[in-house]
Amino acid sequence: MAKPATNRQTARVVPLRKGSSLEMVRLSCPDAAQATLIAESFGAAVVDGDGIRDIHERLIVETADSLSEGLADKAMQIHLQRIVGAFVGSAHGAGQFYSRAVTEARDATAKAANDARGDDRDGIVGYDSSAQRKREFAADMGIQAFSLRMAAEGAVAAYEHVVGEAWKPFDRPVDNPGQALDRKAAEAQMAALG
Repeated sequence: MAKPATNRQTARVVPLRKGSSLEMVRLSCPDAAQATLIAESFGAAVVDGDGIRDIHERLIVETADSLSEGLADKAMQIHLQRIVGAFVGSAHGAGQFYSRAVTEARDATAKAANDARGDDRDGIVGYDSSAQRKREFAADMGIQAFSLRMAAEGAVAAYEHVVGEAWKPFDRPVDNPGQALDRKAAEAQMAALG
């Protein structure tokens, strides 16, 4: 006995572009203790991370208050989702850049420590070595990443205060318009092959 043909749709997996999360920011950016150590070690100003966090939290809350009469709750949530996502994405990008700068500084410092290499030695008297410049650059990037981390933490706290729920990154579908065209071309080619 033959089974009747069923018209079953196959599930299509839609790849998602993951948004940056606050946890990703915390893993890639220095915390307050590390930022203080960096500032003290390189003679830079110690950044007031709590102040940055508080100012950004107030900024988002006051922005939401000023928009509250013109936006419905869902519209406010979507608007704040985007704003907070921008803060978190910026901090995550800075954290990744800081990580690469630290890696380059470590590599340059290790090469400079090798006595057999003359090309990585200190340059002309009065000028910093390449390794020293890379270490200073990494320190600057660390302070910047910490500052942006604190701004992101303030924005996330404000989102929770205004919306009433924890902020989560928005994962959007990956834009791949060429995929449908490639599939159609492949189908036409296979049809031509017989």
